[in-house]
Amino acid sequence: MSAPYAAPAPEVPRKTFLTIFAALVLAMFLAALDQTIVATALPTIAGDLGGVTHLAWVITAYMLAATAATPLWGKLGDLYGRKLMFQSAITIFLLGSALSGLSANIGQLIGFRTLQGLGAGGLMALAMALIAELVPPRERGKWQGYAQSCFVIAGVVGPLIGGAFVDHLSWPWIFYINLPIGAVALVVVSS
Repeated sequence: MSAPYAAPAPEVPRKTFLTIFAALVLAMFLAALDQTIVATALPTIAGDLGGVTHLAWVITAYMLAATAATPLWGKLGDLYGRKLMFQSAITIFLLGSALSGLSANIGQLIGFRTLQGLGAGGLMALAMALIAELVPPRERGKWQGYAQSCFVIAGVVGPLIGGAFVDHLSWPWIFYINLPIGAVALVVVSS
């Protein structure tokens, strides 16, 4: 028997649910990956952009913005709809990613990482809320646990990808990689 306050999950065909679930986890993975991939590239970024004394802000700005924005995105999702707010969060995250890759100095990079973090806060909170809307209460813990595995995967592959991009491409690619992946998540969630 479900709790009286738990809204019943809508009936969604399994294939549709798995597609949406994959897109939600993919978007969460981008936000989690961005926390780990950048650290590997920081020495190269400092060499190209200068501003070694402000380098810690490249990561801190992202984390602060994501942390501060998370409850705000949750409230906006309650007020205006989680799907619309999730689409907005992906868009802001991708805009911040593109601009971060185009940064000409450390100040710009910090500012654009802040924008990216604002979107990332929405990706985390709203993906979990959307999963809760799609899954019956009895199954929510299991599916949200599956979604959280993206943090473990990002912790392992993020530094490897960051190092490979810096060695074989250039540091802006640690941000540009988000664009096609995020676009796929946005298209799937929007349909």
